[in-house]
Amino acid sequence: MSRVYPFDEAATARAVIDDYGTLVEWNEGARRLLGHPPDAVLGRPAARLLAEQDGRALPTGPRWQGTVELRHRDGRTVPVWLLAHHRPGHDGHGGSWLVVTPLPGTKPPAEDDPLAAAALIQSPCAVAVYDAELRLRRMNDAMADVVGLPEDRVRGLRLTEIGGKPQSEDLEQGMLQVLTTGSPLDVQTYMRTGGEDRAHAWLARIAPVKDAQGRVRGVCLAKHDVTENYRARQRLQLLNEASVRVGSTLDVLRTAQELADVCVPALADFVTIDLLNPQDYGGEPPARVTAPLTLRRAAHCSVLPGVPEAVIKPGQAEEYPAGSPQADALTAGHTIIASVAAGEMPSWLTWNTARGEQVRRFGIHSSMSVPIQARGLTLGVAVFTRHRRPDPYTPDDRLLAEEITTRAAVCIDNARRYSRERETALALQRSLLPRKLPRTAALEASSRYLPAARAGVGGDWFDVIPLSGMRVAMVVGDVVGHGVEASATMGRLRTAVRTLADIDLAPDELLTHLDDLVVRLSEESGVVTSPGEAGSPGEAGATCMYAVYDPVSRRCTVARAGHPPPVVLRPGGVPQALDVPAGPPLGLGGLPFEATEVELPEGTVLALYTDGLVWSRERDPETSRQRLYEALGTYSDSLDGTCDRILHTVLPPGGSVDDVALLLARTQGLPSAQVATWDIPADPALVSPIRKQVVEQLDTWALSEATFTAELVVSELVTNAIRYGSHPIRLRLIHDTSTLICEVSDTSHTAPHLRRAKVFDEGGRGLLLVAQLTQRWGSRHTPEGKTIWAELPLYEVDR
Repeated sequence: MSRVYPFDEAATARAVIDDYGTLVEWNEGARRLLGHPPDAVLGRPAARLLAEQDGRALPTGPRWQGTVELRHRDGRTVPVWLLAHHRPGHDGHGGSWLVVTPLPGTKPPAEDDPLAAAALIQSPCAVAVYDAELRLRRMNDAMADVVGLPEDRVRGLRLTEIGGKPQSEDLEQGMLQVLTTGSPLDVQTYMRTGGEDRAHAWLARIAPVKDAQGRVRGVCLAKHDVTENYRARQRLQLLNEASVRVGSTLDVLRTAQELADVCVPALADFVTIDLLNPQDYGGEPPARVTAPLTLRRAAHCSVLPGVPEAVIKPGQAEEYPAGSPQADALTAGHTIIASVAAGEMPSWLTWNTARGEQVRRFGIHSSMSVPIQARGLTLGVAVFTRHRRPDPYTPDDRLLAEEITTRAAVCIDNARRYSRERETALALQRSLLPRKLPRTAALEASSRYLPAARAGVGGDWFDVIPLSGMRVAMVVGDVVGHGVEASATMGRLRTAVRTLADIDLAPDELLTHLDDLVVRLSEESGVVTSPGEAGSPGEAGATCMYAVYDPVSRRCTVARAGHPPPVVLRPGGVPQALDVPAGPPLGLGGLPFEATEVELPEGTVLALYTDGLVWSRERDPETSRQRLYEALGTYSDSLDGTCDRILHTVLPPGGSVDDVALLLARTQGLPSAQVATWDIPADPALVSPIRKQVVEQLDTWALSEATFTAELVVSELVTNAIRYGSHPIRLRLIHDTSTLICEVSDTSHTAPHLRRAKVFDEGGRGLLLVAQLTQRWGSRHTPEGKTIWAELPLYEVDR
């Protein structure tokens, strides 16, 4: 349907041709041009109007223009310039061509025509003309509104004299460039003009003004207000910057500070981030809150150095009553904007005189409180204020603040959840690790555990386990993965190691049993590694190193399962890695482990660690190992000091990407004077002389008060070995300041069993008597057979 306009339609020749080439519309202007009445041409092919029937097809594309020879009704040929626009059909199919041309005789306006003058003066575009000396000659009403001064007051002034701003100097430099080069130039500025309180973005288009001979006689300056486009780009840029800068870590306070930093000064002059304490709501942030409520300052930022606007410091908590912007925004669940101009600020400041004083001192005039909400939970509130920027907050500012805060809220919630899980895992880890290492006669030990700086708590562990015969076991392990599951798996493996160590398994045997356990744990978790399939361990995979040191022989037996080898510093030597077969990681199943036995002089320092100590993105592992050797090489009798020095030297400044366990042990030898050994004859009748020698030895050691118990234990163990064991049989006594150990070894592999004898049984009470008289007892397998041992406490002797 054609639109009806209140002016002469016949001033233009118009025709409409459908996509089949048929004329479907023909106006009065077309009749005046060619003389054909509508009923003579409508419904007929438009090609009949062509002077030459050359089968010309309809044009292609959205628009066409050109001169065509057309046939007048009186038979003459009329050359006509045509402009054709293609118009698609309403349903997407078909269409038509609108063909127009102005009728002949249209003349340009006269010099005194008011329309010609309106081209400059009444144009809605701000335009000004400057002469060759860059002095104002003419400007239209739109430019006068921009400048805020009438033309007759500023005519003859230069732009820098009219504007008086640094941006005016930039524009004048651009005008000078156009004046000298004759080439147009575009300059974008951002400033306040006229009496505006709010800055505007302007696109200044500068073009040369030339005379008839083409000489540059001045410049024309046209200003276009592009404020909305400029602010839209600013908002997009700020959103993009916030998505990059906010949430770079999984730390709640760091994320809150990033939110505050990214909004200053782009959105606010002063920003505060206050968070709820989840512990006040049962450990989980609430969905909705009621006033009054307590918030803790997480972060703030200001355009002024030192953030002088702040009333409280980060980390401090404050109660916010109803009527405060923080409480009102959180209880309402949406953004609240207040300003001095609207009269809302004074009523909000009555609850806190200190804040009211700061508002008056710095001239804060606008406030915007945005709830920090994520996943249906209320985490806190962000308050944006302005005092340096004079413009108040707008609905666009509100949308921008809400978008940034919503994105940051998810990051804060992620960091909160991560921190909660990390604290849980760390508490579990700490509870599973030894609180203090036992003091033994075999060695002195010191340890350190550091959770990962970014990846979270893992499954690293260490332990020192006293064994029979004054021996001691040292273990360091690392479970695959991080978090609560890794810590829980670590606890199970540490318990298993202690259990296996308690039955005195050799290091390679212990790792074999531990490997079977890890395979079962992997199967329980649903991850099964095929026996013949090469690759990494399952979900519950781990590495481990297990070492047993004997202070009597001063020998150490070590086996490892995919773990870094220990570093040894012998007295007077240099640190070096102990050559121990690597062995497969725990969890592969079915692969053997190999143990190595080395002699360690008294005073040797052993360093056992997890790979988090030497692996980092900042440097290669070999460089870290060299630093470990250097730090250990400066050992000076203090294991604690050496632990700290190693961590400080080896780890990068930002901390390790994996958790770190470090165990240092200095070996101590047991003097031969504290060990006595006898070969036992096969005749039970000769047990009595052995008891007598034991009594004499205890007298020599000044342990006569332990004689009665020791004599009974020795008698029972030796008699039991003669009766049920195999020769040769050997008795050994070992003592330190608190313990006397009796050991009887033979070549039989049959393990003893504790049983309760019946009333009329003649035997079977020996081991029961030993168990009652000693602190603890047990047996261990040896390459030659077995050893039955019993420990007697000596604390009663020291009274």
